[in-house]
Amino acid sequence: MDVNTRHVLIAGGGYVGMYTALRLQKSLRSELKRGEVKITVVDPRSYMTYQPFLPEAAAGSVEPRHVVVPLRRVLPKTDVITGRVLSINHASKTARIEPRAGEAYDLKYDVLVSALGSVARTLPIPGLAEQGIGFKQVEEAIALRNHVLDRLDLAASTDDEEVRRRALNFVFVGGGYAGVEALAELQDMAWYAVSRYYEDIKPEEMRWVLVEASNRILPEVGEDLGRYTVDRLREAHIDVKLETRLESCVDGHVVLSDGTTFDSDTIVWTAGVKANPVLAKTDLPLDEKGRVRTRTDLRIEGLDDAWAAGDAAAVPDVTGAPGALTSPSAQHSLRQAKLLGTNITASLRGGELRDYRWKHLGSLASLGLHKGAAQLVGIKIKGWPAWFLHRSYHLLQMPTLNRKIRIALDWTLALFFRREVVSLGDLQHPRDEFRRTATPFSAKAEVPAPRKVGSRR
Repeated sequence: MDVNTRHVLIAGGGYVGMYTALRLQKSLRSELKRGEVKITVVDPRSYMTYQPFLPEAAAGSVEPRHVVVPLRRVLPKTDVITGRVLSINHASKTARIEPRAGEAYDLKYDVLVSALGSVARTLPIPGLAEQGIGFKQVEEAIALRNHVLDRLDLAASTDDEEVRRRALNFVFVGGGYAGVEALAELQDMAWYAVSRYYEDIKPEEMRWVLVEASNRILPEVGEDLGRYTVDRLREAHIDVKLETRLESCVDGHVVLSDGTTFDSDTIVWTAGVKANPVLAKTDLPLDEKGRVRTRTDLRIEGLDDAWAAGDAAAVPDVTGAPGALTSPSAQHSLRQAKLLGTNITASLRGGELRDYRWKHLGSLASLGLHKGAAQLVGIKIKGWPAWFLHRSYHLLQMPTLNRKIRIALDWTLALFFRREVVSLGDLQHPRDEFRRTATPFSAKAEVPAPRKVGSRR
């Protein structure tokens, strides 16, 4: 790289990282062509996941490949490194990178964009690390779908009542968007599958439990719609337990704080997120929640050539009360990323920076097929209209025209064909069958000696 080239390092290839790079590619086209600027994105995955569509991907309403966007495809003028950022020292403008293979190395940069996002916020609950599954990435959505259908197959094939009950108990911990939407979509899918294809299972035998530590769910949609959501979930035979905590789940034995105990093969953890812990290994200014503190123009407080946005950034909300911060939502992430690209371009060219200003429009939640709850600009919407608005809004926000069309086609085909409810339970262990077949022949003693020509043996 030429010594005069300005290197922009984007740590994180999620929503903010991808859209920032996309905006920089367009606005810095001439500088990139002349070699005056270089853009690098570092992320453990080679694709960006649009998380609002994960529940539908898990339920089979959307093809999982259609909710991810390949970074190299949409960022042809950007270097994409598939690896992890281990630490950042902005004083020396150096990031420590761990690639998928090989030794970790230092990467120098001139301009930093912190877009590391959030990770699941877990608690030291006995058994959770061994038994739980998260719901932030597309691989988790695929695995959860396969697992739920596999449990139905198991329950329909066993004579052991204890094994059957355990397989038909499904627990979701956390009453935010991720937990409620994933639970509603998967329960809807399982109810559909059992009603049509599993003669030996009655839908009422399935037990779906939502565990929430506070006294309400979906706080973003307001108290009234939160109560409405609880009522709809309970009408769908979902056991909603408010002001209840998961105490233990060792070996799948679930113990709740209200004294309830039962066994379950399916424990999904969606109880909130926290800022990426990598930020603690940087010299960037952080708030009490571990997020990067920024100014209103998205520059990191007190630093030059350093920017941040998204879930792991504490961005001042100039439209709210004094001291208010923007909420972690797709609405803000998209707009912050675009402004980030615009302001970085202006900074490199000596132009004027703009403040981030966007008033939150409201919240949308899907409660399964044709059911939803929404609050937009103070207006409460329920049922099918809310579900339709949820789909329409997120379809518009889905990156790239290619993915928009594919998702719309998925929905259109679903109008004419039944839902796919096949389990690919062995997808996570594709070599098991081959390994079982090959193992008997691995020992030299078991390999028969070559036979002589003409021998009767």
